[in-house]
Amino acid sequence: MSRPSAFCCLLLSLLGATVGTRAIAAPAAPSHPNVVFILSDDHRWDWMRFVPESPRFLETPNLDRLAREGAHLRHAFVSTSLCSPSRASILTGQYLHHHGVVDNQRPEPTGIRFFPEYLQTAGYTTAFFGKWHMGHDSDEPRKGFTHWAGFRGQGEYQDPTLNVNGQRRQFSGYSTDVLTTQAIEWMGQQRADRPFFVYLSFKAPHFPFEPAPRNRGRYEQAPVRYPATMANTEENYASQPRWVRERRYGIHGVDHMETGRFDGDPVPSFPDLFRRYSEAVFTIDENVGRVLEHLEKSGAAANTVIVYMGDNGFALGEHGFYDKRDAYETSIRVPLVAWAPGRIKSGTVVTQLVQNIDIAPTLLEAAAVPQPPQTPKMDGASFWPLLQGRRVPWRDHILYEYHWEWNFPATPTLFALRTERWKYIYHHGVWDLDALYDLQTDPIERHNLIQVPAFREQAEGLRRQLFDALEKSGALQVSLPRPAGEPLHDRKLPR
Repeated sequence: MSRPSAFCCLLLSLLGATVGTRAIAAPAAPSHPNVVFILSDDHRWDWMRFVPESPRFLETPNLDRLAREGAHLRHAFVSTSLCSPSRASILTGQYLHHHGVVDNQRPEPTGIRFFPEYLQTAGYTTAFFGKWHMGHDSDEPRKGFTHWAGFRGQGEYQDPTLNVNGQRRQFSGYSTDVLTTQAIEWMGQQRADRPFFVYLSFKAPHFPFEPAPRNRGRYEQAPVRYPATMANTEENYASQPRWVRERRYGIHGVDHMETGRFDGDPVPSFPDLFRRYSEAVFTIDENVGRVLEHLEKSGAAANTVIVYMGDNGFALGEHGFYDKRDAYETSIRVPLVAWAPGRIKSGTVVTQLVQNIDIAPTLLEAAAVPQPPQTPKMDGASFWPLLQGRRVPWRDHILYEYHWEWNFPATPTLFALRTERWKYIYHHGVWDLDALYDLQTDPIERHNLIQVPAFREQAEGLRRQLFDALEKSGALQVSLPRPAGEPLHDRKLPR
């Protein structure tokens, strides 16, 4: 039996299973496209030039093209705004309280299942390139991938060392360029009669915001954007929870700037970091363009789905923050664009609330590969119908959770519910206010309405809705990870 025939027979044997909450009908051949999923690290939702809220100097012509010729999912969010938990949610289709990846310190739990496994079983050739970042210490190949080229933990920006199928090799050059080259070379070696899946995972623009050397200084004269909520004023903090103001003085606050005086490192200026971040995003865009160019020259573009996403957002001064983790818009909202000639209509804009937990079921449906029976239930749903302009029942809120980390203690455990208009944030384990924001009248989340009598009924209703959602999902428990050798006496306090 030929490989294509075997691939089709295997798919037919799997049909009838479900992906998340949606059933996949038998596809008309040929409908098993190549899938390229590109993930960046700490890329804000509004740092793409075509987005109206973007800085006007920023250049992202290739991401702009993906949105122009494909779809922009304008309201895309993560379920946990932290590298490892978010990546686990992307790969499993599950919330943190189900997949168990609570922080950035530990590897994925035994028995966890990733959607590339299902693609691989169904006949796809699969490859991973870049930042895995579930566990700091291991770069070993993970299940579900035919080819593996990953680095340990955060990896390096310059001259990265990659574990290539079990053998460590050092490469010369800037990591985003190196990873893209590796992915392009691998795609060029694939058979035309067998679909492939590529997970291309960049380190950029993660702190310390290092662009490719050729682009350093590109935006040296660009105007710096200082958010209205960055200033340390009573107007900005009068109604906010206490921890919000206190965080600006510690690590991940603008008055500490990540590598402040307590760490013995030089303190970078805000303008410098703002510009380097933008240059790193520009470098990402260049490499997205390289992927597009390869697919077009190789003739594979017409049968390829590309999805670009950020693993979480990042505050650049908002609320005095310089990080993610919290439940503010700059932290939980991410860029998400999809491109698939002949499958997604040009200029599609999806306004429904989508999340990282939806990626796995969506890419499986795009590939016409059902989730196998007796595999862990996904919390997410496929937004593939939304990309095709179909009207389907959809959620009216997103659920968010973050658990306090011993090594970054400034952000408390919190749970949030966000609807199209409202956001309610519940802070657990701290003697502090909860938060209620009207995103329609206060999109920068400056005015916490939790103590305003006129909004008491609104707050109570959203709080009840939040806990109903947490209970229904099985999240009313604290995920307490066992210490894994951390020096618990040393939490980055002043010496």
